[in-house]
Amino acid sequence: MRVLAITAMYPTPERPAWGTFVRSQVESLRKAGVDMEVLALDGKPRKLIYPKGVLRLRRRLADGSIDLVHAHFSYVGMVARTQWKVPVVVTYHGDDLLGTRTPDGRITAFSKIMVKVGQLLSNAVDAVIVQSKEMAGKLSRPDVNIIPHEVDFELFKPVDKGSARAILGLDPRKKYLLFAASPRIPVKRFPFAKAVADYLEERDPSVELLVVHKEPQERLPLYMSAADALVFPSYQEGSPNIVKQAMACNLPMVCTDVGDVREVVDGTRGCYICDPDVVEFAANLNEILQRGERTQGRELIRHLDGPNVARRVIQLYEKVLGRESQASGTAPRAA
Repeated sequence: MRVLAITAMYPTPERPAWGTFVRSQVESLRKAGVDMEVLALDGKPRKLIYPKGVLRLRRRLADGSIDLVHAHFSYVGMVARTQWKVPVVVTYHGDDLLGTRTPDGRITAFSKIMVKVGQLLSNAVDAVIVQSKEMAGKLSRPDVNIIPHEVDFELFKPVDKGSARAILGLDPRKKYLLFAASPRIPVKRFPFAKAVADYLEERDPSVELLVVHKEPQERLPLYMSAADALVFPSYQEGSPNIVKQAMACNLPMVCTDVGDVREVVDGTRGCYICDPDVVEFAANLNEILQRGERTQGRELIRHLDGPNVARRVIQLYEKVLGRESQASGTAPRAA
């Protein structure tokens, strides 16, 4: 089968970390035998990429070689559903169903409108994928598919801490807390992470907050191996990739109870879930720093490796194409 993945987030040389989770899934599906093609909506101003995307999509579908369109995020799903020539699968990733947060945690008025539009869209497409049970609960259709994004186990794997720090030029004596997101994204709650790190640093000057968000994905496992713990205090999430990637690198962490984090880290020694309280976060992080041990997270999330997730997505594609072929009276194309 030939699938067109359409997305407004995809890595570029200028923005190597932009939409790496979409690229990871595309690559996993390719390895599994799906003929994947990518239509990345880009350019400036950003507001115009969507109307331009409608025209680009129609041109691409004109020759009839595409069997199915897989759109990432509801905004792109709206572009994909402007046509009825081929079936559409939409993956919702988080704030397109949960809302976009302001720095104080409120959901913006415009985002509330877009969430409603995304909910309506879900009933107009052929299949829907979400990242968590919480997100599934935001939709009215009964056949929502909960398929969290995969982890690239070949890329995200433990490296010797000393070697990783040497490569990155980090101090071997420091206790590094990793915050792996842009401080400018309100939902990630960077001010809280900094407050926790400052609290610990006042008591132990060797503690330092390591903020990483512009690095190519290939370097992220080095930071996860070099760090002592991940600080993850988000307001909300779908299925945060950084938590799963940290698990694959056996990195201890302290997280808020958002998305599917509790399900992902459940039972993992060295991983804590707590309320967004500075003292409580700091106490759990201090316990991690004092123990100085890595986790066994890698073995506990094997079910989220690329081949397993790709298999589930492909099964959904086949199901959708089967329905489509029955409706049109023709046999589905061979894979």
